Amino acid sequence: MDLVNKLFDLTGKTALVTGASSGLGAYFAEILANQGATVVITARRLDRLEALSEQINNAGGKAIAIACDVDQPDAVAAMMEQAWAGCGRIDIVVNNAGQVGDGGFVPEKLPHELFEATLKTNLSGLWYCCQEAGKRMLADGKGGAIINLTSVLGMGGSGDHPLAYQTSKAGVINLTRNLACSWADRGIRVNALAPAYFPSEMTGPYLAVPGYETYINNKTPLGRLGTLEELAGPLLMLASDAGSYLTGITLPVDGGYSAGVGHTRWTDDIYEGLSNVIPDQGSVHIKAP
Repeated sequence: MDLVNKLFDLTGKTALVTGASSGLGAYFAEILANQGATVVITARRLDRLEALSEQINNAGGKAIAIACDVDQPDAVAAMMEQAWAGCGRIDIVVNNAGQVGDGGFVPEKLPHELFEATLKTNLSGLWYCCQEAGKRMLADGKGGAIINLTSVLGMGGSGDHPLAYQTSKAGVINLTRNLACSWADRGIRVNALAPAYFPSEMTGPYLAVPGYETYINNKTPLGRLGTLEELAGPLLMLASDAGSYLTGITLPVDGGYSAGVGHTRWTDDIYEGLSNVIPDQGSVHIKAP
């Protein structure tokens, strides 16, 4: 096996993925299984988990489905205990479960209960999973890798975008940093993966709004949404020995979205106007695609 394949190989490892009944979580489970890991997939919808587990097993991988609501700390503890007992240990945790239920509200109209429910799932639920996995990894002394799903919207403010979602994802980033610093000396790496807009069950309703995808593309230097395949490499780097010297980072996978400072892509009429204001540049300016 050459060095690159060896670095990304997960044979003999066990990975647990939350929120794995659809979208990114289901995709992450497949990618980890394809690299040789046994995957424990968990979410509230057991029927979907069982269908995914069957699909992975039929493809030659190994998957185990366990229903769990990450909002409930006792349920998380029981799920983690079952996963640990059934697989010997968990080496990799991908905390993917989340919601964006406040997407249609401006801040002054956001109901308190919806704000609290979003933080409960996206931040508290993720914390329950980190703690339950972390204390077991610390107890057996074998370390591990924890990957927390945040978002580019947690890296800065975005007006009238989902406030509770942004707040929860910003919290995930600093929780990740704290745990990375707290557990690094005992072999646990904790990192965050920050996607921008990818087609999924969660983003589908928003991207279906007329003009919304164009708006996102105009804020993204690469000018398009991401594809699921473009998350595979970053995920595997954080999960495998390829990322053995990475901890406490937030890795944006966003087409350059987070590199901007609020500037959106100019429209053709602005480019035309600029060519009149600065005539010498008229022959070299690049018009909006």
